[in-house]
Amino acid sequence: MMMVELTSVPGAALPVAELADHLRLARGFHDDGSQDGQLESCLRAALSGIEARIGKALFRRRFVLTLMAWHGPGLHVLPIAPVSRIDSVKLITRAGAETLVDPGLYRLQPDGQRPALAATGASLPAPGQGGTIEVEFTAGFAAEWTGIPADLRQAALILAGEYWGQNLEAQSGLPFAVSVLLEPHRPLRLRGNVQ
Repeated sequence: MMMVELTSVPGAALPVAELADHLRLARGFHDDGSQDGQLESCLRAALSGIEARIGKALFRRRFVLTLMAWHGPGLHVLPIAPVSRIDSVKLITRAGAETLVDPGLYRLQPDGQRPALAATGASLPAPGQGGTIEVEFTAGFAAEWTGIPADLRQAALILAGEYWGQNLEAQSGLPFAVSVLLEPHRPLRLRGNVQ
């Protein structure tokens, strides 16, 4: 299984000015924007770390998931949440020929922790031997910063503030305040099932 981000968060959507206010930068001075690049870098690092920790996309964007087989004949749990739509499902032969799967054969099973692609019939279409499956989908809380839950926004600002002016490689562990804010969003593990 491999998941690739097809679209990235545009720089204009990132709360650079809000992070500067959070850090109390340029108080009493004209903001010339000279630190915006570094602030954006800190925000991207913080967002990436948070998404990896909670298994959720904060900003809405498109992903492609490449699989060798489904988790089960009628259901495949997607590796990130919240998923708003399945854009397409393709079966790809070993030789590289692609077949677009009829959207009537599957549906999105929405879930805040474990969204899934579910068959509308008995089973999901399977690739031939040596073939793969490509699932393109859109995931994320919102396209805009203000649509992301407030506790996750605050965690991102705190973590980006920790990264500000420091060597990112020197960081060890998550600040306690960030851990507390992320806890309600972490996936639950019941009986060791990690599908």
